[in-house]
Amino acid sequence: METVETNLARSTRPELTVEKLVYGGAGLGRLEGRAVLVPFVLPGEVATIEVERERSGMAEARATAMLSRSPERVEPQCPYFARCGGCSYQHAGYEFQLAQKTAIVREVLRRVGKLEPPGEIAIVSGPPWEYRNRAQFHLDGGKIGFLEAGSHRLCPVDRCPISSPRINESLAALRRMIRDRRFPRFLRSVELFTNEREVQLNVLDTDRPLARGFFQWCAEQMPGAGESSLEYTVGGEIYRVGHRSFFQVNRFLIDRLAECALDGAEGMSALDLYAGVGLFSLPLARRCRSVLAVESNASALRDLEFNAERAGMAVAARKATVEQFLETVEAPPDFVLADPPRAGLGKSVVNELLRLKAPVLTIVSCDPATLARDLAPLLAGGYRFDALTLIDLFPQTWHIETVTRLRLG
Repeated sequence: METVETNLARSTRPELTVEKLVYGGAGLGRLEGRAVLVPFVLPGEVATIEVERERSGMAEARATAMLSRSPERVEPQCPYFARCGGCSYQHAGYEFQLAQKTAIVREVLRRVGKLEPPGEIAIVSGPPWEYRNRAQFHLDGGKIGFLEAGSHRLCPVDRCPISSPRINESLAALRRMIRDRRFPRFLRSVELFTNEREVQLNVLDTDRPLARGFFQWCAEQMPGAGESSLEYTVGGEIYRVGHRSFFQVNRFLIDRLAECALDGAEGMSALDLYAGVGLFSLPLARRCRSVLAVESNASALRDLEFNAERAGMAVAARKATVEQFLETVEAPPDFVLADPPRAGLGKSVVNELLRLKAPVLTIVSCDPATLARDLAPLLAGGYRFDALTLIDLFPQTWHIETVTRLRLG
């Protein structure tokens, strides 16, 4: 007797009705009782599909023909869309993207966290194009671009419509330089980060060390490319960002992200966990008398200390993992802000936060699944939703950023 997997795989162009979009960018439908994920479709659309991969309880497929189209479908602005692995929603109108991301947040909180989201999820959005201040480019065979979706094949590009004007100017400069015999063919990938005046160039992968002359040449083509850091202004604060330090990528919404994250911050003492270069620490120090910032990355910590000292802000910085640091804290602070990586807070950090019981706890999250996992014990342990906001830092993509404010009682 054939398994369901074999039946699906051997079906000739079965028809699939898309039920909804799910976290990760794909549309979900069902065939023969199994969930099927298909990229670049929209809810309500009907498509013939070809199953490409199967695993227990689920199949991944591609649409081979659209039998009916959603009225929310629009023409993608990028000629590389659906080939380049960067964007997943360019075929949907922007307001529809926001509505779908909000629905996904609700669904993930219910499914993963087994909790009921607040009645209102606020939305903060900005221009949906030319917003990225940071981009990674791969190089191969005298060409530069992004990786194709789900592969290591290069998708050469002339321009990226979600990247800022300065990023695209620098991409054009690199494309010119590649045609020069002086260009190092062993360079595999680079990252560009910009404040729209200077460009920071970071080498991510190279088969051999690069000569100093290469960076001097880059600086001639891209102002600032030879420097180890650049300065970024947010909400009146100036931040030095070193080439190994993280910084937010949406040049239009960083100010509003900080405002949202710090809403409700008050009192004598505050903790800024996973502080980075101090994006939240500096404005937090203008609201609370004592701010302690925790960061494990040495480069980011140096930037944080520099930024706080230059601003004349009383921010105490600690180099430690958040887990290690919280174990040493005895008295509860008045406010805690946590901006963890995609992996989330984790069980040990959540347990320490429940022990401390700060009156207000704000979590900046880039993954609703790990957020749901972390929220479940926090809400069971005495916290309640005070506000939940979707900050759309990544238009045209499936990535979701949220700010969740919790209060005790």
